[in-house]
Amino acid sequence: MGNVFDGIVGVAIGDALGVPVEFESRIKISENPVTGMREYGTHHQPKGTWSDDTSLTLALLDSIIKNHCIHYTDIMDKFSQWLLYGEYTATGKVFDVGNATNKAIINYGRSIHPLNCGGLAEYENGNGSLMRILPIVYYIQMQPDCSIDEKMKFVHNISSLTHRHPISLLGCGIYVNIALKLLTEKGTQKEIVKRGIEEAFLYYESQGYEDLSQYTRLKDLESFAAFSSSNIKSSGYVVDTLEAAIWCFINTRSFRDCVLKAINLGDDTDTVGAVAGGLAGIYYGANNIPEEWLKALLKIQYIWELCSKMEHYMNENKK
Repeated sequence: MGNVFDGIVGVAIGDALGVPVEFESRIKISENPVTGMREYGTHHQPKGTWSDDTSLTLALLDSIIKNHCIHYTDIMDKFSQWLLYGEYTATGKVFDVGNATNKAIINYGRSIHPLNCGGLAEYENGNGSLMRILPIVYYIQMQPDCSIDEKMKFVHNISSLTHRHPISLLGCGIYVNIALKLLTEKGTQKEIVKRGIEEAFLYYESQGYEDLSQYTRLKDLESFAAFSSSNIKSSGYVVDTLEAAIWCFINTRSFRDCVLKAINLGDDTDTVGAVAGGLAGIYYGANNIPEEWLKALLKIQYIWELCSKMEHYMNENKK
């Protein structure tokens, strides 16, 4: 069983590395590439500060721990506490909020059912649910008899809290399936990622999801891996973010190289870094994250304690 801290701190590190250069173009970043933790920059935050990606990841993780189940109302309560009161933040301040996520939390405050809060419009397919989906991987891992239908229903519902369009659901489903394979199977990054993508595609094709065509480039992973960076977009569109994260992961051989490759693509640096960091954290383990990055990460003890509680819950569930 994989260590929860590996994946979650991978998200936080990728996020914190990307925060200072978020929205900077690839060309601008290439003039002074990111090689480690920086301070200030785009959001004028201290070194090691993580953003909404990690905050919402931790909120979801905390809800799973406290409820020992997926409790959609409680998750939205915790998302609301983040937005309104700065809970689950690195510094007590909320400084980076996606439009779709903000709108969904407002919908929840208007007493809309949690699973109906996320937007359904095609233009609302930002990466705001993908960036925080990783904790569901550990919950699913505890359900040995969970069918792929049940697994994907969990994932889709968690996404729907803020992003309900099928394109977002599919992106989260593909990512979770890859992460599950990384936790449970052996092989090279490319071999494991390929199995995860193939299984997800088989399922979605059997269900007739037309929007799966948005992810076609991932189906031929060998060809996709060989793309030059000019063929990889790193925008806030969920398809671009997932592609960029996978491309960086399968084309590098260390946690450090993976997240730096992701961030130096520019644009939505914190989220591409976080999504890639989650995969790399699971695969390489927290012990292979540069020590100076871990030392710089704000509230790392809090992240560690939360992950330890999840580990305890998972171990108790096995008995």
